[in-house]
Parts: sequence; structure tokens; C-alpha cells
Amino acid sequence: MSALDAIGRKLLFSLDPETAHGLSIAALRCGLPVGPKPPRDERLRVRLCGLDFPNPLGMAAGYDKNAEVPDALLGLGFGFAEVGTVTPLAQPGNPRPRIFRLTEDEAVINRLGFNNEGHEAAERRLRARKGRGGIVGVNIGANKDSADRIADYERGVARFAPLASYLTANISSPNTPGLRNMQARAQLAELLSRVMAAREAAAARPPVFLKIAPDLVEAELEDIAAEVLASGIDGVIVSNTTISRPPLKSGAVAGETGGLSGKVLFERSTVVLAKMRKLLGPEIAIIGVGGVNSAETALEKIRAGADLVQLYTGMIFAGPSLPARMLSDMAGALQRGGHASVRELRDVSLEKWAVKSL
Repeated sequence: MSALDAIGRKLLFSLDPETAHGLSIAALRCGLPVGPKPPRDERLRVRLCGLDFPNPLGMAAGYDKNAEVPDALLGLGFGFAEVGTVTPLAQPGNPRPRIFRLTEDEAVINRLGFNNEGHEAAERRLRARKGRGGIVGVNIGANKDSADRIADYERGVARFAPLASYLTANISSPNTPGLRNMQARAQLAELLSRVMAAREAAAARPPVFLKIAPDLVEAELEDIAAEVLASGIDGVIVSNTTISRPPLKSGAVAGETGGLSGKVLFERSTVVLAKMRKLLGPEIAIIGVGGVNSAETALEKIRAGADLVQLYTGMIFAGPSLPARMLSDMAGALQRGGHASVRELRDVSLEKWAVKSL
């Protein structure tokens, strides 16, 4: 961590987590912080789903919920940024406090509940940046009190297909009651069918991803993989936060309800990732998320079967210079290993991870 990042962390950690998050968004909107220039290395380039990613490292959904700062995030070095989750109507989310730092574990528990300003606000901002370039995905969800949640996803596809580099259907947040039930096979089949039909009817046809939870058993993964393959969607994001509680050091808040993210999620999310790669085969795109906080964790996700990786919680603890540092270290690792492309690492450790139990 740089000295500037350490000062920033001390300031932000003196505030409650949600206030600190808002301040970080405001800083990026104003052109701060100024971090090290991220490296541009041809070995880090990835072509996936018809998109050319300058590097495989992305900002996960959940940070920039309202599409306020995607270009500032790209400026930190991220090869892509995913905004959202966005729901058709604005909603406040769950009561505060709803974000809890587990500093000793480098983890966070959140129960935000898809708090966002709705489709209209996000669409306005994305239209304003149109033509600037850079890969910006839009993560779409359903309102908590929606009478037809699948229709909410259809609305998201119709609204953001012309503006998004890719779309993600998020059915894996643990903080909207009943949402994860959409991962069950019958509901998932209907969701994917209607989402893909909405994309076909849209003015543009960006790739579509499905974001799943890490709290799934083998049979559930098999069902999801079968529906993904049958539907024709482009890929899967593995994974969202977990409702499980591995051993944690931060006892005071470890029992809070919500989704756990950060360093402690790396093991389980990577096992799920590898199992999904085995089930889906080599062609379906997979983005690996969960516990990514260094070049080594990012590269290990790729070795376990990911084409791209995302982070969020790692930057809370390591600061905004983390992406540039990680990319520099990843490029160095590729050079030392004699690799012409990061793609050469994919699946190298697949079997090692896929045989582990959930």
C-alpha cells in the first residue's frame, strides 16, 4: 500500500462504511485520487465475447451502483467496469446500518438490498458518456416489491442494451428476499429465455452474463450449467457474496446478517468457479470474483478457469492504487513465466480446484 493510500484509508476508516463509500465516489467524480499510471501490456489483453479488454481486471458491480464514475474507474487501470445493480424503479434498500467492515479479515458484510436511483438516472449518465470508449457493463436486477421480477430484467435489457458493453442479470444477491430462488432450474429457464428474447428484440445485442451465488451445492451448479448452455447466454460471473460464515477474527460484527465478501471468500468462490468451468466447457465465458486482492489471487482465478476477474472489497482495504499495482505485478509474472498472453494460464489449475468439496 502506498503512503497516499494509507492516509486515505485512515481517513475513510474513521467514517462509517456507507459514508466512506459515498465520499470515495465523490472523490472519483472530482478527478481524485491520482494514482500511479497503470501499465498497458499486450500480454494482459483479452478478447472475449467480441470485446477487446485491455486487461482482465474489472471493477465488480456494487461499487458504482448508479453509473456515476465508470470512466474514473477505467482511469485507475481497470480493464472494464460494471455498474449497478440497477432496478427499474429507484429504491432505498434496507435500513441502516447495512455495511460492516471486518478489518482483521479484510472482509465486508453488506445487506444493502439493491439501493439505487433506478433505470432513468443510470440511463441518463450512460447516454452522457456514450462514445468515450472503454468497456462498461450494466448489472440489472429486480425491484424488491415487483409483481413480475423477470419482467424487471426484461426492462433492464431493453433499456441498457444500446448503452452497455455487456449486461449482467444478477439473481444472486442475498439481500433481496426470494431473489436467489431464481437460481432454481425452472425459474432460471424462464428468466434466461425471456432475457435472451428481450436482447434479440433490442436495438443492440451486447453479451449477457448471469451472476450466481457461491452458496450452491453440486446438483444446483449442474442445473445452472445446463440452463446456461441451453439458453445461449454468453457467460457466468462467479460469484456474489456468501451467506456462509467461515471462521472470522472480527467477532464483533461477524454475526451481522448479509453477504460476506473479501479475502475469506476466495477459497469457496474459486472452487465454484472451477466446478462451473468443468460443467460449462472451454467456450462459455466466466468472470471470477471473490477474494481478489493481489496479482497472485487474480492469476489463480484465471488458472482455475476464469477468463476475466473482478474485485471490489480488496480495494477498500488496499486503496485506489491497487489496480495499477496488480496489473504491474501480473505483467511481471507473465514475463518471468515466459508467457505471451495471460490466456495461456487459463485452466492450468482447473483440476486442482474442481476436485475440492463445497
